[in-house]
Amino acid sequence: MARPKDEDLGDDFSYILRMADTDMDGLKPLATALTSVKGVGARTAIQICKNTGFDPHKLAGFLNMDEQEQLRVAIESYADAVPSWMLNREWDLESGRDLHITGQQVRFTTQDDISRLRTRRIAVSATPRATRSVASGVDPTAVAASRWV
Repeated sequence: MARPKDEDLGDDFSYILRMADTDMDGLKPLATALTSVKGVGARTAIQICKNTGFDPHKLAGFLNMDEQEQLRVAIESYADAVPSWMLNREWDLESGRDLHITGQQVRFTTQDDISRLRTRRIAVSATPRATRSVASGVDPTAVAASRWV
């Protein structure tokens, strides 16, 4: 899509929109601009446009302040408006609910999950190595004895 001329955009055009701690490009179609928010992919962006009644092909910069606020509310309440299989975090371990996380929550949640899995791996890998080699059919004493002979 070719970039529209500045005369065609008008005075009330927003070149940058701020949603969910992310700057969205106002020169992109709304569905494409929404994908710049972490946690919002192409399907989610189209579904948000359907929930709000906005045209996904309309340039994002043409949204007025009321429509931008309506879009913010739609992003925040996305988990309540769609089935659970469309969410990016089904059955959260801490809350036990189905969530759709966006923005910085994606990064924080990923870091928490990784640190929880690391502590679990350390607890599992605390078994002695000799036990593993015996379970695999290799006698560790036979290998060590053959080296000294």
